[in-house]
Amino acid sequence: MKKLHLTIILAVAVALVIGSVLLVLLNNRPTYEVVKVYPHDQNAFTQGLVIEKGVLYESTGLYGNSTLRRVDLETGNVLQSYALPPEFFGEGITIFGDRIIQLTWQNQIGFVYDKHSFELFQEFSYSTEGWGITNDGTQLIMSDGTANLYFLDPETFQKVGQVEVRDGNASVSKLNELEYINGEVYANTLGEEKIVIINPHTGQVTAWIDLTGICTPESSDPSNVLNGIAYDAEGDRLFVTGKRWSQLFEIKLNQLE
Repeated sequence: MKKLHLTIILAVAVALVIGSVLLVLLNNRPTYEVVKVYPHDQNAFTQGLVIEKGVLYESTGLYGNSTLRRVDLETGNVLQSYALPPEFFGEGITIFGDRIIQLTWQNQIGFVYDKHSFELFQEFSYSTEGWGITNDGTQLIMSDGTANLYFLDPETFQKVGQVEVRDGNASVSKLNELEYINGEVYANTLGEEKIVIINPHTGQVTAWIDLTGICTPESSDPSNVLNGIAYDAEGDRLFVTGKRWSQLFEIKLNQLE
C-alpha cells in the first residue's frame, strides 16, 4: 500500500511539473506573427494612425514638425500633407464619415478636416491633454495619458461618458494611440512594447499583445517607441508602427495573454 501511495504521489508530482512546463511554454508563445513589412518615413514622429480603403492616414507630432498626412501604404510615400502651426503638437487622429479629427497634445484644441482636401474647417476644445482618438461609429473615444477613456459626441465634441481602464483591480495608465476593432479598443501604453485590449463598456482589460522586439529603431532616442495602430476592416488587416520607425508592420494575432 505504501508503494502504491508513493507511486501516486510521484505521478501527481510529475504531472504538476509537466503542467507547469507546458504553461510556461504556452505563455512564452509569440502573440503575433509578422505578415508583411512596409516602408515608413523615419522622420515621422507617429502620434496617430488610421487606414481606410487601403490608404493610410497619419498624424505626426513635435512642435514645428506636426502634420496630417495621406500615405501610400506600399511605398510609404507621403501623397498629401498639411502642416500644423508651429505652436501645436499633433496627436491622435480618427476618420468619422468625411471628416478627419485630430487632437493636439497640451493645447486643448482639436482640429476637424475635410477628408479629401485636408481643408481645416472646424476647431473644438477639451479640458484634458489630447493623446489618442478613435470611434465606434456613433461616438468618439479619446485618451489623455491617464487610465481614462472619454466618450465624445462627434458633432458637439462634448463629453458624454468615461471609463477607467483596469486590469483586474489594477489601473492601467499612459493610454496612448487608440484603435476601435470589432467592439474593443486597442491602445498603445506609452513606453511599453505592448498593446492593451479594452472592453469600452466596462473599462476592463481583456488581453495584452506583447510586441517586444518587433522593431529596433535605428536611433537610440528613447522617445522612438511603439505608437500607432491601424485596422483595415475591409481586409481584416492590423498594422503597427512607432515614432521615427523606418518600418510599418502588418501583423496577425495568434494567442493573446
